[in-house]
Amino acid sequence: MQGLFFENDTTVRYFLRGIVMLLGFWTAWRAGKAAAEGWSGYREVVIYAVLLACAMQFLHYALFQGPFINAFYFGLDLVLLLGFALAGFRIRRTKQMVQNYYWLYEPTSAFSWKNKD
Repeated sequence: MQGLFFENDTTVRYFLRGIVMLLGFWTAWRAGKAAAEGWSGYREVVIYAVLLACAMQFLHYALFQGPFINAFYFGLDLVLLLGFALAGFRIRRTKQMVQNYYWLYEPTSAFSWKNKD
């Protein structure tokens, strides 16, 4: 791909890595949001994040010749993806609780709600 998009191959690799990272983070966010919309718990969010981390590990291997199985990078992917998934879950769950039970709860932040007085 050298010369197709950029002058040298390293720029193409950084560009593709950025796209893969954005797609992974967006997918984790949507997975957390989907778990909240289905009124599922944190267990499903963790399962989705682990499966997505496996997929991301494969993409790193297939696209960038990274190691196929590496505990450090798998853990790093898992922590980042789990953070995005949990954020999407909590934001959506807060909106659900405040909108569906508006007479009981009011939002305190994007991640939490409290009882109305």
